[in-house]
Amino acid sequence: MKKLSVLLAFLPLSACISFGAKPPASLLDLTATQMVPVGQVQNGATAKSITIQVPATPQSLTTARVPVQASPTSVAYVKDALWVEPPARLFARLLSDTIAARTSRVVLSPAQSFADPGARLSGELRSFGVDAATQSAVVTYDAALIRGEGGTVEKRRFEAKVPVAVVDPTTVGTALNQGANQVAAEVADWVGR
Repeated sequence: MKKLSVLLAFLPLSACISFGAKPPASLLDLTATQMVPVGQVQNGATAKSITIQVPATPQSLTTARVPVQASPTSVAYVKDALWVEPPARLFARLLSDTIAARTSRVVLSPAQSFADPGARLSGELRSFGVDAATQSAVVTYDAALIRGEGGTVEKRRFEAKVPVAVVDPTTVGTALNQGANQVAAEVADWVGR
């Protein structure tokens, strides 16, 4: 009975305790506009393979928040906008889906590429947020591609800018998804040539 009275005494306090910020109503995600159809078999014996690395990012993109370049020297974040996982991983997955759909290559993750990595695509996701000065969502990816064993490194910068009328989670998420798909399609065409 004594234990029950102690437990009941702490019950009103449980409503006052909070372990972190209130989560937003929904989280942002990227959706590839081009994907390999379900059930389609890809075979490394008959097609070239490529390993896609998760891109490096500046510190402003290591968080799940969406950055806004407020000025050349300051960064803010879109209120109540959070990614479902870090943007670099989302972008790598989008690249994988798009390259697999637009080229005949078998796309591998680093964990799958231990036997034959094929070509290797790495890079840096330099911008993945909003530029307040131009009122646009900006996706900038510096890609580095090694096409084969002992091959040279090819580097190329890809960028997409999509206008945003209002800086809110829905508008920014949609614009960044559109920009990421545009960049992924351009990377796929470059890799596939």
